[in-house]
Amino acid sequence: MLDCIIIGSGPAGVSAGLYMVRAGLKILIISKSENALEKAEKIENYYGFENPITGKELIQNGIHQAKRLGIEILEKEVVAIKFSDDNCFEITAIKQNTQEKYKAKNIILATGVSRNKSNIKGLKEFEGRGISYCAVCDAAFYKDRDVAILGSGDYAMQEMKELLPIVHSVTLLTNGKEFTKKMDSKVQVNTKKIKQIHGNRRVEEIKFEDGTSLEIDGIFIAEGVASSVDFAKKIGAKVNGNYIVVNEKMETNVPNLYACGDCTGGILQIAKAVYEGMVAGLEIISKLKKS
Repeated sequence: MLDCIIIGSGPAGVSAGLYMVRAGLKILIISKSENALEKAEKIENYYGFENPITGKELIQNGIHQAKRLGIEILEKEVVAIKFSDDNCFEITAIKQNTQEKYKAKNIILATGVSRNKSNIKGLKEFEGRGISYCAVCDAAFYKDRDVAILGSGDYAMQEMKELLPIVHSVTLLTNGKEFTKKMDSKVQVNTKKIKQIHGNRRVEEIKFEDGTSLEIDGIFIAEGVASSVDFAKKIGAKVNGNYIVVNEKMETNVPNLYACGDCTGGILQIAKAVYEGMVAGLEIISKLKKS
């Protein structure tokens, strides 16, 4: 049993890890998604660097520092977080089709803000009216009905597993991307480019650029790699738009679940991410020492 699992290896996640490992806690960092900071060509406004540094160099320096202090960093994609029977968290992570599960007393979400969602006409308009971002939360509303999943990666496959025992059928929408994996007989794969999501009060059909359409009862969005906000929603943490709601201790409303960095909103700067990571790390240290 780990004291804490950190999802995300950017400034916020690594900063939290540095404080906790130096306090003797058992921690693990899991990260796959590309950090937006890596695309920064030159950083001149962060304390301690006489000369400019690239975002990629700063990220790598932080990872090397964490490893030097004994923090294990796994390059895997987290596809699910849930509560375990012993009142802890259970995380499912995958790499090259191999799944592993990890347990921890605390979780820190620090994967930044998702920036790769599709801008399909109708997507925003039908949120909560046939558009869902959480199979665990909403699958029961579609019992014995026909639904679609927008996505083609491991995250989409995990959402599909949640839906298949409940719904009548699942159509995987790759939105123009090629897809070669073998699917369950209840799953249809549609690689056509999506033009629009259409309906009256709720989602009714998907229109494709080739002029064809698909009647559907609901669409689950699972593009790319799951973000911190995606996971927060699944386990009941409050969100405000594309950000996770936290208090001054970086705590969410879910006990032992923390968030820090860009995913909490505000000023999206390295200094702010490092500060919030420190706060989350120190809070977990203090709490565990009292228990």
